[in-house]
Amino acid sequence: MNLNDVKEFLARYDGPEMNIMEVCGSHTAAIAKYGIPGLLSPKIHLISGPGCPVCVTPSAYVDRLIDLALTPHMCVVTFGDLMRVPGSGKSLSIVKGEGARVEMVYSPADVFEMAEKEPETTFVFAAVGFETTAPVYALVLDQIVRNDIKNVKLLTALKTMPAVIDHLCANGAPIQGYIAPGHVSVVTGSNVFAPLAEKYSIPFGVSGFKGAEMLIAICGIVKAYGCGKVMNFYPSVVTAEGNTAAQQMVSRYFEPAEAAWRGMGMIPGSGLILREEFSEFDMGSRDLAEDVKINKGCCCDRVLMGKLRPYECPLFGRVCTPLNPQGACMVSTEGSCFSYFANKRRD
Repeated sequence: MNLNDVKEFLARYDGPEMNIMEVCGSHTAAIAKYGIPGLLSPKIHLISGPGCPVCVTPSAYVDRLIDLALTPHMCVVTFGDLMRVPGSGKSLSIVKGEGARVEMVYSPADVFEMAEKEPETTFVFAAVGFETTAPVYALVLDQIVRNDIKNVKLLTALKTMPAVIDHLCANGAPIQGYIAPGHVSVVTGSNVFAPLAEKYSIPFGVSGFKGAEMLIAICGIVKAYGCGKVMNFYPSVVTAEGNTAAQQMVSRYFEPAEAAWRGMGMIPGSGLILREEFSEFDMGSRDLAEDVKINKGCCCDRVLMGKLRPYECPLFGRVCTPLNPQGACMVSTEGSCFSYFANKRRD
């Protein structure tokens, strides 16, 4: 089918209603950017899932970073999108303004320059992300170990996609198809989703991030309704087996573990933590408490499960806004509530 045929099929679709969840923050942003919901039949609904790594980072993790940033001779190093994430009280941005030592970087390599200039300071890198960024932090660990660097450590909140999707399916998420994350799939390979597709008889479509690519993937998922299979609509960069070298590097330094997801609680096997033999480089990742809600009225757990639209939360747009986020989904530009708020979506 050419693109015009795809558009016509999706606009005129009159089969069983389908909820299709994207589990990638970049896909959430692309869906809004290209106005994709407006091109679909009323029987096709796009649902934003837990695909924004910053959004699902638990408040306890941010609290731990704040404690470290306030400790003498310590400095927290992070990418900019984590600065605004609220802990149980404050954010890194707020405590930086109050005198805590927090440095924002654009590349993990920057931390080694800092460490060399200030050997008396311990630099703690906030390692947040999914399978896409886990290899980056594995390379950081590799450099630390090989060069015997004593003053660079990690606090990790790394998550993995298959386990959380399994959690969604097993706990009643009303989803009939998944747009599989393109960036994650580059590392993991598309086959990583095959067991879930078969287990739940749900189609997965790996997609790129352009409007046409997403429409083609959605079309394929709709046509595969009820079929447990994985389709790769992003073959230019995604293979079935993925980047095996990156996978091996991650396995060398990290192992699967139970992890807390902001708004969703503890999910077995959904995180990556440093292996015991490298625990000297860990600043407390294993000891983090389970996440707690900042506002008990927050409905992010149901939003992330696809059981509630963001605007159906009583806090949405009133108490909870991008400038005053109360829950996971409003924190980042890639969060589902942020996307709905910024684009005034009511689909």
